[in-house]
Amino acid sequence: MFKKSSWLHLRIPFSFFLLPVFLFALSISPNIKESNLLIVFLSLHFFLYPASNGYNSYFDKDEKSIGGLKNPPKVSKGLYYLALVFDIIAILLGLYISWPLAIMLFVYGLVSKAYSHPSIRLKKYPLLSWFIAGLFQGAFTLVMAYMGLNGFGFNVFLLPQVVIPAILSSLILWGSYPMTQIYQHEEDAKRGDNTLSLKLGIKGTFYFTAAAFSVAVAAFVFYFMEYQQIKYAWIFVGSMFPVVMYFAFWYLRVHQDSAKADYKHTMWLNMISAICLSAFFIYFFIDRTQILQAIKGF
Repeated sequence: MFKKSSWLHLRIPFSFFLLPVFLFALSISPNIKESNLLIVFLSLHFFLYPASNGYNSYFDKDEKSIGGLKNPPKVSKGLYYLALVFDIIAILLGLYISWPLAIMLFVYGLVSKAYSHPSIRLKKYPLLSWFIAGLFQGAFTLVMAYMGLNGFGFNVFLLPQVVIPAILSSLILWGSYPMTQIYQHEEDAKRGDNTLSLKLGIKGTFYFTAAAFSVAVAAFVFYFMEYQQIKYAWIFVGSMFPVVMYFAFWYLRVHQDSAKADYKHTMWLNMISAICLSAFFIYFFIDRTQILQAIKGF
């Protein structure tokens, strides 16, 4: 029933690009439970995100490169059911921790379906789809992960120490999201999906991302200086340096040849960003929780 092509369209490795949001939630968590950490990680990165990828692929039926698949195979009805099975598993894993977490996972799944389902297809609306994608992959996911990691309920939506990092997560995704669409203009236009990147154009997407990313980095710096320690602000800026350098290098290539706004360069930018952000948040988690000092004490 589930063909190899269906499993490929889940694009499980692609979930790595959203790992920094989970790690940010982990790094600010005061009451981490080891079993919860594993369950939340698995439910998000091995089931919820792949379910969204598969569902999106089923209705998009892309013939050219998509995130995580340079040459996507043709989709079958089995992909639709496989995506639903993964959604259900994610929710059941969440329910093992708490019903509020299960509800959050369910809502995320509904929104991801509205993004691509032809009867709603938020993807057709440039600003709305950009806002919803950044909001749910960023702020909503951070709160959801925080709830699961610590076993908390919906009251976390009222906590500034959670809401502020949640907003920061969305800010950086709002800045980078149009870049993930830059190589799909032809496919999106053919389907009638007026993505923000398509509206901005290739160079406009670069300019928008540069401005939005700068705002996001500045907001992170303010957060670390105001609520954490100033050293984290400087280390965060340093960790973003490879991302900025690759972005500038890519822009210069695209300025000379617009064909360079392609799948390969987009995936490299995503990979570098994910690695740099993940490395920073792992460091932030280890240093802030003083895990190394605790280990040395034994």
